[in-house]
Amino acid sequence: MNLTLCGSIAFINEMDTLRQQLEALGHTVKMPPMQERIGEDGEHISAEEYYAHKKAAGTDLNHWIWKHHGDCITMHFQKVEWADAVVILNLDKNGIANYVGPNTLMKIGLAFHLRKPIFLMNPIPQISYFEELIGMKPVVINGDLSLLKS
Repeated sequence: MNLTLCGSIAFINEMDTLRQQLEALGHTVKMPPMQERIGEDGEHISAEEYYAHKKAAGTDLNHWIWKHHGDCITMHFQKVEWADAVVILNLDKNGIANYVGPNTLMKIGLAFHLRKPIFLMNPIPQISYFEELIGMKPVVINGDLSLLKS
């Protein structure tokens, strides 16, 4: 099955491990890039460095990161469109168990709109948009990759 991994860029290394596990099971997998983010001077930087710049930029709308961030979102939307299903790597972050952030929520919404199966690696988090997540009917697989079926 063609799968797209979604989740916080803070989990990029864990996503890569999951990608390898899924490919070993015969799936074709796309995920956010690990090294292809565009830096301030057009250079490639790691996902971790990109994430750090994004956090440091905060609400400074003139920061160079915001000139590129929309492109990153669009590229990942295209991966969701390509996939047969999306797999959400929702790990603990910011004191929230099984975190699903706003960017990931957008990708879940897109997958839902495109009628693609949505798999959560862990239970739905107790967050302000809990009801929206439930409404998109994700399948919680609790880490059991054998449950990935379209």
